[in-house]
Amino acid sequence: MLSRTAANLYWLARYMERAETAARLLEVGERMSLIPSTGGSGYRNEWVPLLQANGSHEGFLAKYRDPVQRNVESFMFFDRDNPGSVAACVAAARENARIVRTALTSQVSDALNTAYQELMTLERTERSDLPLTRLTEWTLRCCALVRGAIDATQLRNDGYDFLNIGYSIERADNSARLMDVKYFVLLPRVDFVGSGLDNYQWTTLLRALSAHRAFHWAYGGEVTAAKIAHFLILNRQSPRSLLTSVQAVNDHLDSLARAYGTPTRAQTEARALLAGLAELTIDEVFDEGLHEFLTRFIGEVSALGAAVYDVYLSGDMR
Repeated sequence: MLSRTAANLYWLARYMERAETAARLLEVGERMSLIPSTGGSGYRNEWVPLLQANGSHEGFLAKYRDPVQRNVESFMFFDRDNPGSVAACVAAARENARIVRTALTSQVSDALNTAYQELMTLERTERSDLPLTRLTEWTLRCCALVRGAIDATQLRNDGYDFLNIGYSIERADNSARLMDVKYFVLLPRVDFVGSGLDNYQWTTLLRALSAHRAFHWAYGGEVTAAKIAHFLILNRQSPRSLLTSVQAVNDHLDSLARAYGTPTRAQTEARALLAGLAELTIDEVFDEGLHEFLTRFIGEVSALGAAVYDVYLSGDMR
C-alpha cells in the first residue's frame, strides 16, 4: 500500500475518534456543570477543565475569551478553525475518505457522506433549536455508524490495520485526556478525594464514556475511584481502557509486520508501551499521581504516533 493511502486511512480514523471524544467532553462538561460548586477552591466553571485537558484552552481564549457553555459548545462543536472540533474532524475525515474512496467500501463512504450532509444541516439550524444533548447524541451515532461499517465490511488487509491503528492511538490519547478532566476539576483541593463529589464525578466520567453499565458488570458493589481508574486504565475487558487501546495498536502493527515481512521500530515502541502498562498496578498509578501518570502516558502515545508516521506514513519504512 502507498504511504499516502495508508496516511489517509490512518487520519480518517483518528479524526472520527477525535470527533467522538469532543462530543464526550461536552457531555462531561454539561453533567459536571449541574453539580454544586466546589466552594471556590477548585474551578467554579467546569467548562475550563475540558479545554485544558483537551489542550485547546489557549486557542479558545484567543477567539472567545469568556468560557461560558455557549462559547465552549461553539468552539468544540461548530468552529472549523478549531482542528479538534466535531465539525472540523468530520469534514477532515470525509476529505481523507474522498481521496482514498477506492480503498473503502461503499458502506463506509456512505456513512461518512451522510454524516457530513447532516453536519451541514446542523450548521444551518438556529442554535436555539440545538440542545447540547442533540449534538452529542448525533456525533456518537455517526461515529458508531462509521466504525460499524468499517468493522462489518472492510477487508482484513493492511488498509484495515491502518484504520485501526489510527482509531486505537487516538482512543488511547483521548481516553487519558478525558480522565485528566478529573485532575483539573478538583485542583487544588485534595480533601475532595474520596468524597461524594469525587465519586459523583468519577461516575459522570463513566457515563460520558458509555461505560457505566459495563463497569458494574465487571466490578459490581461499591463505586470507588480506584475501581473506576482500574477499569479505564488497566482492565483488558474495557473497550476504552488504555491497556486495551495499546494492545490493539500492537495487534495491528504486528499484522502489518507479518504482511510486509519487516518488523520496525514502531513495533518495538508499541511493545515497550504495552509491557509498561501490563506490569502496572492501580496503586502504582495513584502513587505516581493520576495526573502525572496520564501526562506521561499521553507523551508516550504521542511518541508512538510519531514512530508510526516515520515508519509507515512518511514513505521511509525501516
